[in-house]
Amino acid sequence: MPLGEGSPRPLRIVLAEDGVLLREGLVALIARGGHEVVEAVGDAPSLLKAARAHAPDLVVTDVRMPPSHQDEGLRAALQLRTEQPRLPILVLSQYVQRAYAADLLDSGDGTGVGYLLKDRVGQVEEFLTALSEVAAGGTVVDPEVVRQLLRRRKDPLAHLTPREREVLAEIAQGKSNGAIARDLVVSEAAVGKHIGNILTKLDLPQTDDTHRRVLAVLTFLRS
Repeated sequence: MPLGEGSPRPLRIVLAEDGVLLREGLVALIARGGHEVVEAVGDAPSLLKAARAHAPDLVVTDVRMPPSHQDEGLRAALQLRTEQPRLPILVLSQYVQRAYAADLLDSGDGTGVGYLLKDRVGQVEEFLTALSEVAAGGTVVDPEVVRQLLRRRKDPLAHLTPREREVLAEIAQGKSNGAIARDLVVSEAAVGKHIGNILTKLDLPQTDDTHRRVLAVLTFLRS
């Protein structure tokens, strides 16, 4: 699909995707839109090196890449935005990495950034439009990403009962279960039950109880 009158300007793009077949497919798709992939890489360190070397108009990166196949691509994108706040970056992912997605969308001045699920790549015109919009300083966010981030931004304490909120406030003051029981005039067993409910409702990771109490306090303070 050659560029014609009124078509978006050609872009120089650095692409990061560890899947060889998908990477080659994206290179072909981007070329179909009249753009140039100046370098295509398969891991986060190579992405950082390529983006610094080529000064591209746009970086397109997957979230999960070697060596651990966790969130290296997204963290590399955040690092690049820290170094170059105006560098446009479009993230592609099979899922929503909510914590880093929010950080990415807040990076720089919040412009020139996008987060799309990979299903969206199959909608060719929509994908090519997203490339141009992000490169031009726009913000493009997949509707599913928006839904999940909105759920994340709801008050995490909303499901706690008034008594559970009282117990959490006492925990935040560094009090032991026995001290909380005395303050609230309840049994220590009741306090333990309330704390169990709090940790469950806040959906905290299954680590040791001391660490989970700290995470609960941090959640309380943020709210």
